[in-house]
Amino acid sequence: MDKSSTQEKSSPIVVGLDIGTTKICAIVGRRSKNGKIEVLGIGKAESAGVTRGMVSNIDKTVQGISQAVDVAGAQSNVDIKVVFVGIAGQHIKSLQHRGLITRRDLQSEIGRKDIDKLIEDMYNLVMPPGEEIIHVLPQEFTVDNEPGIKDPIGMAGVRLEANFHIISGQVTAIKNIVKCVNKATLDSQDLILEPLASSESVLSEEEKEAGVVLVDIGGGTTDVAIFHEGIIRHTAVIPFGGNSVTEDIREGCSVMRNIAEQLKVRFGSALADENKENEIVCVPGLRGREPKEISVKNLAYVIQARMEEIVEHVYYEIKSSGYEKKLIAGIVITGGGAQLKHLRQLVEFVTGLDCRVGYPTEHLAKNEVLPKNIYEELQSPTFATGIGLLIKGIQKTEYMTAAPVADTRTEKPKYEPKKEGGLFDRLLKKSITFIKDDINDEDFLK
Repeated sequence: MDKSSTQEKSSPIVVGLDIGTTKICAIVGRRSKNGKIEVLGIGKAESAGVTRGMVSNIDKTVQGISQAVDVAGAQSNVDIKVVFVGIAGQHIKSLQHRGLITRRDLQSEIGRKDIDKLIEDMYNLVMPPGEEIIHVLPQEFTVDNEPGIKDPIGMAGVRLEANFHIISGQVTAIKNIVKCVNKATLDSQDLILEPLASSESVLSEEEKEAGVVLVDIGGGTTDVAIFHEGIIRHTAVIPFGGNSVTEDIREGCSVMRNIAEQLKVRFGSALADENKENEIVCVPGLRGREPKEISVKNLAYVIQARMEEIVEHVYYEIKSSGYEKKLIAGIVITGGGAQLKHLRQLVEFVTGLDCRVGYPTEHLAKNEVLPKNIYEELQSPTFATGIGLLIKGIQKTEYMTAAPVADTRTEKPKYEPKKEGGLFDRLLKKSITFIKDDINDEDFLK
């Protein structure tokens, strides 16, 4: 994939592709020597063919993908062929399920292949027509009726059970995303749910352990992911985002859409009471008409109404998950919408939980490859999903390359050789001789 052959084998170069409602973003990167994420290139393009996280125009989406990938490829000097793609949209659903396997090889310890088999079985679940499983996420494991095990690898056991968090989506929506990626002459290595990706880039392990809600406010959708004891417990996609606010401003203040967007970004606030009565913004009139004066406080009232609705939806998801009283780390807001002034205070006021803005800087390495202004821009909550997709992609690639090593280890357990002559062995030998006696050689050859 990389044009230069000097790259280390241990750090594969990966591309994350975030197909959002307002922007399409491709980020190229790899893991640096100190374990952080090193971004090599970034490409952005306007997203004209996506509505509320779902593809609504194939050609425009393909155009945006090609544009973003070309810029990222040129900047990083990488010939991009394979990408890890984010998926969101109102069609995303989640459910809990339990699976179990009975292991036949009693002498070997539980290995990664046993867990992979459990996960594989979950993908065979019968879904409602038109739905497809995107992710199967193991939660707690139970080994021989011993519950609450987070990582059973290396343990001895016969009966392996697990609770799973299963995320599904509409087949047509998934196919449309894959089609767009393929039409842009790229291969989709994997589809990753966007709130899962965002959580990788902005949440710390301590927060996931303590209990936290990630709220990613994008252009078309608001994604919610709830973590507790380091495990994902609930996911949801709310079909409102920053664009809903822009539309409200457009209608409420009777201005053009691009003016509404500028008003939101430059003068917008999620709490009307934080603005003074006498603050006025002057908007140029259309085609020689008189300029329009808009009160900043009235603008904030319009924004606050919609943001309150979005936060109420998030709060409903928190309550329905059953983890409302267990969220020590509170709420982390990220995505483009998280940059709205006074939003943190509004979230705390509506939910009663602590809130902070999540920046995807924790996992980023100090970068000397990118120009300074691009590196600074990359630290904005807007790129939380893109960087998260990159991190998930790197993890997946490392997992896949490490898999054969893990399997060979589990296949050669350091146990004593099995002693002959036990009751089970004697019975087994007896039954084999009976079978041999019953079958004639001639019958067998036929």
